[in-house]
Amino acid sequence: MKGVVAGLVMVLSALAGFRPGKTARAVPAIYVLGDSSLDVGNNNYLPGNSVPRANKPFHGVDFPGPGGPRPTGRFSNGYNVADFIAKNLGFERSPPAYLSLKAHRRLIGTALLRGVSYASAGAGILDSTGAGNNIPLSKQVQYFHSTRAAMEAKLGSAVVSDLLAESFFLIGIGSNDLIQFAMAQQAKNKSTTQSDVAALYGSLISNYSATITDLYMMGARKIGIINVGLSGCIPMVRAHDATGACNDGTNELAAGFNGALESFLADLAPRLPGLAYSLADGFAHRQALIADPQAQGFVNATSACCGSGRLGGEAGCLPTSNICGDRDGYVYWDWVHATQRAAKIAADAFFHGPAQFTMPLTFKQLAEKKGADLME
Repeated sequence: MKGVVAGLVMVLSALAGFRPGKTARAVPAIYVLGDSSLDVGNNNYLPGNSVPRANKPFHGVDFPGPGGPRPTGRFSNGYNVADFIAKNLGFERSPPAYLSLKAHRRLIGTALLRGVSYASAGAGILDSTGAGNNIPLSKQVQYFHSTRAAMEAKLGSAVVSDLLAESFFLIGIGSNDLIQFAMAQQAKNKSTTQSDVAALYGSLISNYSATITDLYMMGARKIGIINVGLSGCIPMVRAHDATGACNDGTNELAAGFNGALESFLADLAPRLPGLAYSLADGFAHRQALIADPQAQGFVNATSACCGSGRLGGEAGCLPTSNICGDRDGYVYWDWVHATQRAAKIAADAFFHGPAQFTMPLTFKQLAEKKGADLME
């Protein structure tokens, strides 16, 4: 089957005038679902003044892709985690944004040859998270469903099923749900109870289960998942502490969800024959990085490179913001997101190891799984 898919990609590439890079691809395509950590421009196409966008400087000040430095919709000075995972898989960068492909009528060809990104800044696992200002996870799945239908109309269900079984699905989402929950509790001046948290985790895991099951039913077999990051240590949160310290309560909320996610995946996988997954521990990786930033050559692991106010964490990155000169020396690009270099280090760890940051496989091992062995 892999030979059939490879042959198909070569034929389509020739017809489209597409020239693959020198690096051999580990998979035929990548499909990305998630939030701003993975978004490559979908939100640029959403209406409304409240939609979070990264379409102005200083975003993209170091973007290495076509057209030189420019804002691309990535919340980064350059590439983000999705780009570096794609590069490790043999692609130039992340597949393009779904809404961009739709707008320029390039969806089907790109979906077959490279994949599609459905990730949207501000998105949550729950539809209610940032409602109206993003593409929630459930709608991202719907968009993939329509993409798959268009691919099948072009090439038939058998070919598309083989293609999807070989492809890499990347998911990274959940931080916005937890932050919105914490902010709502604070606004109500309400102490968070164990039952409140348990109910939240239950809703999130239920929706996550529906997402993975739906993707599986549509042909996904290799799913790489990045858990919720160290939300309590982002500059936006630190800026509200008198000493600039991390917020332990926010981190505990994230850690609890990550534990529930790990247990859920271990339970779900055996019930979906042929499913292979890798869970990347973005929380632990960032925790280790900021505990000893100098070990990785960083000089600042607390402040935003581009921002304003205390620790650069009182506003997002804007054309009027202060910007650091040594972007490679900062862990955080803006008040929430990683710099290009920090994103690369994380993506490399998820792809190659060390083992403590992925389970039960690295992303590389997941990609090397044979689609034929995963089909049931």
